Amino acid sequence: MDQHASPTKVTAIAGDGIGPEVMRATQAVLAAAGARIEWEDAVAGAEAFRKGVGSGAPQETLDSIAANRVALKGPLETPVGFGEKSANVTLRKVFEMYANIRPVREIPGIRTPFAGRGIDFVVVRENVEDLYAGIEHMQTPGVAQCLKVITEAGCERIVAMAAALAEAEGRRKVTVATKANIMKLTEGMMKRVGERVLKEHPSLVHEHMIVDNAAHQMVVRPEQFDVCVMTNMNGDILSDLAAGLVGGLGVAPSSNIGDEVAMFEAVHGSAPQIAGQGLANPTALLLSSVMMLRHIGDFATARRVEHALYVTLEEGRDLTGDIAAPGQGVGTDAYVARVIANLGRESARVPARDYRPIAMRTWPAEPFARPAATREVVGVDVFIESREDPSALGAALGALAEGTPFALQTIASRGAQVWPPQGGTTFLVDQFRARFRLKAPEAGDASAAALELLSRIGRGHRWMHVEMLQRFDGVDAFSKAQDEIRAG
Repeated sequence: MDQHASPTKVTAIAGDGIGPEVMRATQAVLAAAGARIEWEDAVAGAEAFRKGVGSGAPQETLDSIAANRVALKGPLETPVGFGEKSANVTLRKVFEMYANIRPVREIPGIRTPFAGRGIDFVVVRENVEDLYAGIEHMQTPGVAQCLKVITEAGCERIVAMAAALAEAEGRRKVTVATKANIMKLTEGMMKRVGERVLKEHPSLVHEHMIVDNAAHQMVVRPEQFDVCVMTNMNGDILSDLAAGLVGGLGVAPSSNIGDEVAMFEAVHGSAPQIAGQGLANPTALLLSSVMMLRHIGDFATARRVEHALYVTLEEGRDLTGDIAAPGQGVGTDAYVARVIANLGRESARVPARDYRPIAMRTWPAEPFARPAATREVVGVDVFIESREDPSALGAALGALAEGTPFALQTIASRGAQVWPPQGGTTFLVDQFRARFRLKAPEAGDASAAALELLSRIGRGHRWMHVEMLQRFDGVDAFSKAQDEIRAG
């Protein structure tokens, strides 16, 4: 970065608990390293919730991020199981920061069962779709539903980011990890799109791996990974697992990248039990700030900070209590002073890696749509609340469909066919999916017939959700119940 250029303005969200302490520590190291940054303080998380901001992110914070386009964020408290939405999720979704990038690199001086194995890979997690879209409903008082939304555009963006990151860091392989063997449409889309996108990057080896096997392989042989890309929830879980290989969330950096905005954050918790005591370890936020410096093009300062930190950890002097030898821990200020004293020194134990800017695609602003040459409606799924026996429910719904273009085909409970009976045992709840098939596929609009069917059902049953069953280019675009598959 040109040292005569104007400072880069960055929104600083200190966060909750130990957040203000690790933010001050990080800012002190960056200032000592010569980073040309102008900080703009902003609020999110617990303080915002206390002021009645339901999203946890006040408008003035959103305005600051939108103007500066770069943010550094400490840990935020998130209500669990009730109340407001996560402020972290709010920030990611408002600015469509679709890529969460989590480096997993062995850190000198951090004792783990995997130390000495040279672990060095990156987890790239899709950040705004999947179950984390937050589309949930109570379908009955005892049955909850969460919609898993996966889009072709979302898969293409995140795999393209993984490939661009691999190329920028001189990496050689991208692993697409999915649960496509079970969720063939949603996770299967990630697999199919991933394979297509990676064919455009012939310099990279690419592979597909079932995500539970990826979790197993990360523990058994983590050295095999280079860049691993996943859908949102899979990536959330496995990125935390991967962090555990190299020291845990307390030393794990991350970034959230979108077309317009990038936010860099520590992924550990707010640790309220030690807040204000000067004991916090700022390593995770420091490493996140290194990622931020590379993002804004200050590769030289990033290297200075990173190596000063590594030298400090290698020597093992003046470390915070969570990473020091027993009885030798110091406070945050002493640790920061040691890192600053080591600026300009280079670690001999950390393999060199050349970093270049990530060549991000520019994505069109208009809505993405995948055209189909042909499309037909072949039926409708109606989700019904009922305490009736499946046989009685089947008889009633079959009778209601008489005189309409639909015929009742199956009734399922939690994905298992319960009518017509197929044998076996299924634990029943008061939510059923009734599948009605059109007697003849409809190439036009079948909504009028579907509304008539719903009107009839509604006279005697509660229904809460409906899905049109479609066929695109001659291929069924919906899943079958397990017993439907078995019956062929």
